[in-house]
Amino acid sequence: MGKNKSGWCGALILSLFAFSATAMATESVYTDLTAPPCKRLTADKQTGATTDKCPGVEGYSLVSLFDDERQSLTVVDPKGKEYPLNFWEVITHSFSDLGKKAEWRVIQKGSKKVPVALIVRVNARSDAGSNTSYLAVSKITPETICVTDRIEPGPKANEEARQKGDDATSRPCLSALK
Repeated sequence: MGKNKSGWCGALILSLFAFSATAMATESVYTDLTAPPCKRLTADKQTGATTDKCPGVEGYSLVSLFDDERQSLTVVDPKGKEYPLNFWEVITHSFSDLGKKAEWRVIQKGSKKVPVALIVRVNARSDAGSNTSYLAVSKITPETICVTDRIEPGPKANEEARQKGDDATSRPCLSALK
């Protein structure tokens, strides 16, 4: 009976550990970066610059900025604090536009899905006409929201971006490109 009891206890502990790991598993939630649901906040008829506000998750929102043929995002936290991601400084200096969706990496805490990272496609266009599609990975913590990784195009770029996003909270912010 001692062997069965310890086997049963070991199985119970392993089950609880597996449940705990699953409960904290990171998953993806997607939000649109197009209208609707995004709403135009400003438009400069002379320069073509625009600012749009897009819904996010759990009280977060995104402000899409378009100016001088370049696009970036600002994350707005539930308290209204703004965190510019400055894709035009840390991802590419080239003309750029964003993909149609933002991927939020979230963990379940009680009834809330708490974002820990944001992944956005940044399509860069050179003067020579070549296009490069990067994935910008940003960490989301109570203190800091910033870009941590610039993922180059490749067959496993999405998986790499999700992996970096899941570890983003412990990663440093990227510096501006030179």
